[in-house]
Amino acid sequence: MTEPPLTSRTAPEADRPQEGPGVRMFSTTALIASCVGFALIGALQSLYGPAIPALRQEYGLTPSAAGLALSAHFTGGVAGVLVFNRVHGRVGNRSLLGTSYALMALGSLGFALAPSWPAALFAALVSGLGFGGIDYGLNQLFAVGFGNRGAAMLNVLNAHFGIGAVAGPALIGLLGPGRYMVVFAAFGGVSALLLFSLRGVSDKGGSPVTPVEGTGADAMGAAVLRRSMGGVLAAFVALYVLHVAVEAGVGGWEPTHLETVGYGSAFAASATSVYWFMMTVGRFLVVPLTLRLSEPVIVAVSCVGMVGCLGLAAVPAAAPYAYAGVGLFIAPIFPTGLTWLNRTVPTARRAGAYVIAASMIGGVAAGPAFGGVIEWSGPRMVPVLLCATALVCLALVLWIHRATGRAKAAL
Repeated sequence: MTEPPLTSRTAPEADRPQEGPGVRMFSTTALIASCVGFALIGALQSLYGPAIPALRQEYGLTPSAAGLALSAHFTGGVAGVLVFNRVHGRVGNRSLLGTSYALMALGSLGFALAPSWPAALFAALVSGLGFGGIDYGLNQLFAVGFGNRGAAMLNVLNAHFGIGAVAGPALIGLLGPGRYMVVFAAFGGVSALLLFSLRGVSDKGGSPVTPVEGTGADAMGAAVLRRSMGGVLAAFVALYVLHVAVEAGVGGWEPTHLETVGYGSAFAASATSVYWFMMTVGRFLVVPLTLRLSEPVIVAVSCVGMVGCLGLAAVPAAAPYAYAGVGLFIAPIFPTGLTWLNRTVPTARRAGAYVIAASMIGGVAAGPAFGGVIEWSGPRMVPVLLCATALVCLALVLWIHRATGRAKAAL
């Protein structure tokens, strides 16, 4: 049955998700609010670094102690992904997203008003729990709620994360680090306002479900597929750990490498901003391609481009442009890979949560892991080290593609 155009519905109907066989997971209002929510989690994640000078002054902290705020945020994020994934089958989509928005609002406001550093760290942890719930919840609902347009919509959603990640530090720079509490409080207020958009989210569908066992040949085939997919899921987890490590590694070490090969500090900082900007651009640009090319092709080409650009970054004259190219090519891997995973490992009830949590672990581990090697080898080796990691990502993508083909052929 063809759905009537949006303009022909009454106002209340237009703001409700449509139920039935052609279920719409989001109303137009809720879809826009979801993109705002993703911009919000991108902005909040990016605020801790620019706020460090003010945090050190206000609480009398060392640089490493001030950096614990981001660690607390990511710790809460990983926990939020795993906890909300576990309860998603028992609570509706609105409860999951509503609790996540509320936790992020409380945590952000608590961080802005914290009377002591331990209280601020606890608030960052609470905010991180909400961050993880939103990251998991919206990625999961977008992956399953848009059918063949899932990859396209996931890229649009994650592009808004990049918009927030660029806008957050810019806002701190405009107001000054000393006004960080105003920014955190304002974003907490926006998170609370997003609660009013949840009536437009379908409360059914989108949660990971355990498939019903069949009998006879069907059950045997499903068992073979599950065993085959165990290795594939492990490869997806490794891919997400490593590609997000590359993403964070470029963002963290590009300025150091560029300064080492002769660029000024101001230019190096600007070039790193361009890298993050190109990640956002790349996710918008890939949207029409997702309607024409398969997810494995897009992810594989992205990995090839990432490897090539990182190799080119070892040439000093080309390095700033090569890093911008890395941002462009790495952009589609996270969202498009989620759709590929959802199609490839449908029997893995918690597959999406595992890879999203893995991506956060990769981002946290990238700094100390790459830092130790770079301290031994020197900053000139930054692009070589990142290129080697990207090559492993490419190898994993090719292996996953071959392994899934063999598993399906065996059935």
